Amino acid sequence: LGSMPVDVSQYLARRFSMDNTGYCNESSTSDEDMVEIAGATLDFSNTEDVPPLDRDKCMEEVNGVPKLMDLLDDPVPGVGTYEDFNTIDWVREKSKDRDRHREITSKSKESTWALVKSVSDAFSGWLLMLLIGLMSGALAGGIDISAHWMTDLKEGVCLNGFWFNHEHCCWTSNETTFQERDKCPQWKSWAELIIGTTEGPFAYITNYLMYVCWALLFAFLAVTLVRAFAPYACGSGIPEIKTILSGFIIRGYLGKWTLIIKTITLVLAVSSGLSLGKEGPLVHVACCCGNILCHLFTKYRKNEAKRREVLSAAAAVGVSVAFGAPIGGVLFSLEEVSYYFPLKTLWRSFFAALVAAFTLRSINPFGNSRLVLFYVEFHTPWHLLELVPFVLLGIFGGIWGAFFIRANIAWCRRRKTTWLGHYPVLEVLVVTAITAVVAFPNSYTRTSTSELISELFNDCGLLDSSKLCNYDNANVTKSSNELPDRPAGDDVYTAMWQLSLALVFKMLITVVTFGMKVPSGLFIPSMAVGAIAGRLLGIGMEQLAYYHHDWAIFRGWCSPGADCITPGLYAMVGAAACLGGVTRMTVSLVVIMFELTGGLEYIVPLMAAAMTSKWVAHIRLNGYPFLEAKEEFSHKTLAMDVMRPRRSDPPLSVLTQDGMTVEDVETMITETTYSGFPVVVSHESQRLVGFVLRRDLTISIDNARQRQDGIVSTSRIFFTEYTPPQPPSSPPPLKLRGIMDLSPFTVTDHTAMDIVVDIFRKLGLRQCLITHNGRLLGIITKKDILKHVAQIANRDPDSILFN
Repeated sequence: LGSMPVDVSQYLARRFSMDNTGYCNESSTSDEDMVEIAGATLDFSNTEDVPPLDRDKCMEEVNGVPKLMDLLDDPVPGVGTYEDFNTIDWVREKSKDRDRHREITSKSKESTWALVKSVSDAFSGWLLMLLIGLMSGALAGGIDISAHWMTDLKEGVCLNGFWFNHEHCCWTSNETTFQERDKCPQWKSWAELIIGTTEGPFAYITNYLMYVCWALLFAFLAVTLVRAFAPYACGSGIPEIKTILSGFIIRGYLGKWTLIIKTITLVLAVSSGLSLGKEGPLVHVACCCGNILCHLFTKYRKNEAKRREVLSAAAAVGVSVAFGAPIGGVLFSLEEVSYYFPLKTLWRSFFAALVAAFTLRSINPFGNSRLVLFYVEFHTPWHLLELVPFVLLGIFGGIWGAFFIRANIAWCRRRKTTWLGHYPVLEVLVVTAITAVVAFPNSYTRTSTSELISELFNDCGLLDSSKLCNYDNANVTKSSNELPDRPAGDDVYTAMWQLSLALVFKMLITVVTFGMKVPSGLFIPSMAVGAIAGRLLGIGMEQLAYYHHDWAIFRGWCSPGADCITPGLYAMVGAAACLGGVTRMTVSLVVIMFELTGGLEYIVPLMAAAMTSKWVAHIRLNGYPFLEAKEEFSHKTLAMDVMRPRRSDPPLSVLTQDGMTVEDVETMITETTYSGFPVVVSHESQRLVGFVLRRDLTISIDNARQRQDGIVSTSRIFFTEYTPPQPPSSPPPLKLRGIMDLSPFTVTDHTAMDIVVDIFRKLGLRQCLITHNGRLLGIITKKDILKHVAQIANRDPDSILFN
């Protein structure tokens, strides 16, 4: 989850419209198409997500006389496409795809080649899913390997090969002892390389300084690359992905430069030691792969609705490679991010997630034959009475989610109104320096967050050398690796103090880290907070059961010497609770945690924690035009209460089907900022005929002036099927019936707003016309719906739309 670049907010607030912003000519790049974001120039005329319009002039003559342009027969390039920061017309896109499919099906019976093309068209979706899975899995594997190596680079280097991380460097060493399994002659710390010793205060200071310097270097490279080449690469990207999947267009957000820079800077940001994760941004990376690969197939390149089906599957792929959870990825896409998710997309998402997981497993980035770093297996069943502490962890997760969201919103608003917003590079360096300086002395914050979670999830055995597993083993038989409850040693109490400090540090530093101008995911930091709290509670319960096994709550299921409490399980439940508290996931969260840890019999504790901690989504911070499908609309208002124009507003701007000239239409376009105009029979009757988009109207008139001789400002525009005879002296008319939507969605003025909201959600409408006995009264746009919902919830309506 991430924030938009701060410097662009005012520009977007002016230019952005989902339903009532003007269009600009795409044939040239004006000053308004250029905006500077944190020192980087971003060109909004670039069309990485939408193919460029072909504006080559073409003249068609019949017997030497220019033919009257009829867009129904001769489509104009650019008509039917969308401007940046506008929503797509789902109904029109689905209709276009149905027409295309009917045409292919009908032609397939005419020849063998047409049949082959039909089969190829049907197979293209599966081929695209295969390519997305392979590309995303390969990128995720490279990111995991690179991040692990660069994280260890802050502490030392391998003499056998600098490209080996600490663990791989010591794999083949014969001089590694069991107690010091992470030490080998081939791996040298920076103190050992620089001053020749690993002991003493000078060695500690040397390692400390090198750790901070490497962290600052990685963070500086990350923020500089984002700022210079791809401002959209910052943050996690999930709120933007949800908004794009709902039909919104953010051109360049899923482009090739964003993919390249996000992949590189994600490794740098994670390696810097900042309190962020790579799991959320991997969803953005996978969606970039999906969008880029869509351009290989005409069916998906030319249809925005079809492309969003692919992006829904790509979101599932992102979670699959992030957590090694293909089933959880599909459920995440279905539950959290997707706006339109038909059954066909469900199967293709599953296939793509499977291919991605298989690709990542083949790369084996962690060297443990697992898809994730912290795969664990617990051997002790949980007891029904343990649901009480599990629910307590769920409450903690909900409180943490509420605290984080409120604190981060306040911090992001402060960032936008203070010097922090003007100096993003300095902000990143300051936060990185504070993080590195505070984190190094504590071994639980010095290590990477993924390795910390792995240690906290671990079920202690006889072979574990972690301080968390340093119990008194006097009564343990050596024949089994299963340990009964036993008293904690000094190292365990020391570890608990360190973990308590790490918990406070992680909670505070995550608030200020999230939202900076580097790729940043929230999944892993949230899981770390929950895992620390869960492990502390688990150790407390374990010691309570050992010293007070005769209490009523333990009697009957926890006898002396038995293995009753599993602290690692509490860490896992706490991680799920805090992740659910921040992201509001439920079903997909439980499945992800199950796949993540292999804890099949612990689904009930995970469900209890997830349901307890569920909270509100983070997407409102950015103010994206996203109509949340999970929110209930219970207020008794009617369409006439929300529609525009209001009683004090000027009349609705409409076009007449045969009574306007080119000059009249161009004047209306210039004087208004609406994204479309209803077409009526006449101003007197106001009988509705259709609806025309502003962009289509502008492009059509522009092309008509170039392609058709005699089109001048006094030429009449007709939206009728047949053009009536014109006086000989009049200029040739312009027939634009082909660009008109003959079946715009309409409701009556007495339709309940809860029905209207439901229609907008399920059909993905941009606007809905309000009629009374066939006469046009007004219009409701998606923006009106969002503002109305915000007013009902006592929120500022102007906080929506990039404010």
